[in-house]
Amino acid sequence: MSSPNFVIPKTQHAAIVESTGAPLKIKSDHPVKQPADLLPGECLVRLDCSGVCHTDLHAAKGDWPIKAKLPLIGGHEGVGIVVAIGAHTQGSPVKLGERVGIKWLAYSCLDCEMCRKGLEQSCLNGQYSGFSVDGTFSQYVVSWVSHVTPIPENLPSTEAASILCAGVTVYRALKNSNTHIGDWVVLPGAGGGLGHLAVQYASAMGLRVVAIDTGAEKRDLCLKLGAEVFIDFRETKDLVKDIKAATDGLGPHAAVVTAATSQAYKQAIDYLRMGGTLVVVGLPAKASLDADIFFTVTKSINIVGSYVGNRQDAREALDIASRGKVKCFYVVKPLSALAETYEGLEQGTVVGRVVLNMQN
Repeated sequence: MSSPNFVIPKTQHAAIVESTGAPLKIKSDHPVKQPADLLPGECLVRLDCSGVCHTDLHAAKGDWPIKAKLPLIGGHEGVGIVVAIGAHTQGSPVKLGERVGIKWLAYSCLDCEMCRKGLEQSCLNGQYSGFSVDGTFSQYVVSWVSHVTPIPENLPSTEAASILCAGVTVYRALKNSNTHIGDWVVLPGAGGGLGHLAVQYASAMGLRVVAIDTGAEKRDLCLKLGAEVFIDFRETKDLVKDIKAATDGLGPHAAVVTAATSQAYKQAIDYLRMGGTLVVVGLPAKASLDADIFFTVTKSINIVGSYVGNRQDAREALDIASRGKVKCFYVVKPLSALAETYEGLEQGTVVGRVVLNMQN
């Protein structure tokens, strides 16, 4: 079943990684799966835009313990219109012509223990956009009607794109942080793609934010978005001491670490207050969590892994953004700028997010 309002082409533009570490190739003749070939439960989405995430860089480089499929079309922050639904699909929650988002979790079985407990993102049979199945760095993408996310009408597509991964991830992490209104939370990497959204979600949840990053541009952004304190990790002589001084001398109630460095995790055990929670979010390519066992025990520290979010988290995160509580700081670029965006992510020079225009 396809929409009469769209002519679905046979080929499309797509950014493809053909082998581990190989340079990106932008192809103009990549095939588009046709409506007649969609399986029951599948849908075809014509993408307007796609955000770029650090995860996409890891997938392209193949530097995680789990490798992406190859060849690969990366991307998992896509927004577009449903233009076809597989024949014999029953009870589709989305309709032809509806604007939807494609997120990291492309598919979960909804029936294993993890799914039944609300941990769909850790489904034993999960599929992941831009990793185990082709993602959103293309003009058309195949997904599943049960897992695409409806986009609120008043939220622009380019704004929604980064909420689908970065926003959902930090929102879920903050929900897992055991914090309450008025508590202090430290956000290492606060000026980055995930971090600048975490500052806003934390503020919207009534938390007091200490932002950790470096540079005047990131400082100004974090303070503008609601952080009470900004500490430049390159300028401070004693990061742990400065964080404790900013948080009643006791340390913060939680640290949500979106920075992809093992050092950021190690320091958190030192500055968290008694009973504090370390939420592990950022994924370095190869690193271990080095927590001092004595002080983890005597300070009653909680260490929580938080992996993206489920379908409900996605809807909640988008709803908060649609009500103006969270704004994504981003720039729009063409698909041809993806390689240079990867370079910026690797060098840590990208402020906020990059969103690719998939139709121009």
